[in-house]
Amino acid sequence: MSKLKTHQATAKRFLITGRKKFMKRAAGQDHFNARDRGVTTMGKRRDIQVAKSDRPSIQKLVPYQ
Repeated sequence: MSKLKTHQATAKRFLITGRKKFMKRAAGQDHFNARDRGVTTMGKRRDIQVAKSDRPSIQKLVPYQ
């Protein structure tokens, strides 16, 4: 059987940590940030965890991380 290739677009968007936590950037941080509260803006800068139901599909696309 041939090796599985990593889906590069997925690999760039998700980070899999050592404890198998799947992290991604928060959505909605491109523009219209001036009207948000400061707490909301700071929260958008942080990474968030991916839902458990989405983890198996990401793991198939990025098998060796």
